[in-house]
Amino acid sequence: MIRTENLTKFYGEIRAVYRLNMEVPEGTILGFLGPNGAGKTTTMRMLTGYTTPSFGKAEIAGIEIQKEPIKAKRLIGYLPEVPPLYPELKVRSFLEFVGQVKGLRGKELKNRIEEVVEKTGLEKVADRLIRNISKGYRQRVGIAQAILADPKVLILDEPTIGLDPKEIVEIRQLIKSLAGKRTVILSTHILQEVTSICDTIAIINEGRLIEFGKIEEIEKKYGSASLEEIYISAISKEVKA
Repeated sequence: MIRTENLTKFYGEIRAVYRLNMEVPEGTILGFLGPNGAGKTTTMRMLTGYTTPSFGKAEIAGIEIQKEPIKAKRLIGYLPEVPPLYPELKVRSFLEFVGQVKGLRGKELKNRIEEVVEKTGLEKVADRLIRNISKGYRQRVGIAQAILADPKVLILDEPTIGLDPKEIVEIRQLIKSLAGKRTVILSTHILQEVTSICDTIAIINEGRLIEFGKIEEIEKKYGSASLEEIYISAISKEVKA
């Protein structure tokens, strides 16, 4: 479903991502791990077409994002670290606006809004201004806009950052419920989040992919070590230039 080939991004002389190669099958929930500045967000922005690679390519369902950006983006739902919300709009009005941008109209748009409002637990705040709802609910609105057009791929950049423990549990449960036939990439610093949600992990450091594969297979590779031990060991490896 998602494939990268030598995906690379330089900012001037700074190497953000370098020759990243990975293939994420349909239905996978991938935990995307790495320290701050490792290249996670840059990778996600290239996968969604928000940032142009310096070289290499990314494909969604066989569609190369740089060659057919509109066609590829129709398959993607994206929640950046800071949700792209309009605080002066009410939740339902905001979702209506996003749906229209994504090509939904009439009864189809109305039905999808009601479906995602229910799916994300926004019923109580659907007619309130976004500026007047909690951060937890704003994250739910961010997820709602990401899934509104029923995308095949869902890319979430630190969806539980800054939430309280109850909100974290609720958002995790929501993400798990969204999987199924969707392919999900979840960037997070919370390893417990990965073990509770994901089946596959990718660990990136200094722009290079260090580990990639099913969690149980990587655990065996490291002698049945915990994910915390695997992560520390992986990011401690010397990264080749």
